[in-house]
Amino acid sequence: MATALGVRLVRKVSSTRLFAKVAPHVVPALDRGVHRLTRGRVLLSARMLPGVILTSTGARTGRPRRTPLACMPGEDGRSWVLVGSNFGRPGHPAWTHNLLAHPEASVSWKGRDVPVTARLLTGEERAVAWRALLAFWPPYAVYQARVEREIRLFRITRNPG
Repeated sequence: MATALGVRLVRKVSSTRLFAKVAPHVVPALDRGVHRLTRGRVLLSARMLPGVILTSTGARTGRPRRTPLACMPGEDGRSWVLVGSNFGRPGHPAWTHNLLAHPEASVSWKGRDVPVTARLLTGEERAVAWRALLAFWPPYAVYQARVEREIRLFRITRNPG
């Protein structure tokens, strides 16, 4: 488990422009590699924030795309909120386009593959989720301040069965 000092340090570092420049190239590659080597049991970035590996269908290619993402687990135990922050860089991340085109996906959560359906949050539902996310991980406010676009939020929900 992360220490309070460690969490504060990671929050501070993750809010920097240098992190936004470097992390998108390093963090996902490390996460994918470690996740594969441990057969889905370990996700490095999940040491500070809960995380999933999202498998979505490419919006243009139709091919499976695996993306490590931080998430905020829902209180119901059946859903998660995914944040299309793109580390505070311009442009929506590709995985958000994929979920808009193909909302049926799966996540690897704690070593298990879970089929899910994604839904873009809008209006008051988005506002409520955004407030909860800022309490959960304050650097998201810095990411939003850097970009003109509204950061996309998705609720992914475990499929019945």
